[in-house]
Amino acid sequence: QVQLVESGGGLVQPGGSLRLSCAASGNIFRFYAMRWYRQAPGKQREWVATITNTRSTNYADSVKGRFTISRDNAKNTVYLQMNSLKPEDTGVYYCNLNSPNNYWGQGTQVTVSS
Repeated sequence: QVQLVESGGGLVQPGGSLRLSCAASGNIFRFYAMRWYRQAPGKQREWVATITNTRSTNYADSVKGRFTISRDNAKNTVYLQMNSLKPEDTGVYYCNLNSPNNYWGQGTQVTVSS
């Protein structure tokens, strides 16, 4: 069983930055890709970024060049550095580990507003 706990969300002005963290329990973290998703009010959850177990990364077009995903296997933690934030980045951000089972965190709220 894996538990994922996100942190780091908050209220930030447009153009600002936040760094999200997602800590995983257990001992399978380093073997799997990790993903960040987000869900804006009234919209479906959407994929944001992926980092594989070999640290290859991929990003949604909407965040490319502004967000950076990284991982620290020694800490069982994945990060999402978010720069140049826009109001449309507002939403609840979730991390995901998809092994044979699909694990989600509880989410962390990000609000970009002046």
